[in-house]
Amino acid sequence: MSGWRAAGLTYIRYSNIAAKLVREALKPELRAAATKRDDSSVRMTPWKDGKPNKGATIPGAE
Repeated sequence: MSGWRAAGLTYIRYSNIAAKLVREALKPELRAAATKRDDSSVRMTPWKDGKPNKGATIPGAE
């Protein structure tokens, strides 16, 4: 069994922790560029009957 799984982490959480530690270990001049790539966003659109339902909201999404 993988160490991250034995610790009760999902792979996504494990990879986020590892990426954060790598960014923190970079030299200051490289860290700034890596930090810019850290931010991301996701847009979710609910679908109904094969078409996007743009007026609906997704519970828990903000």
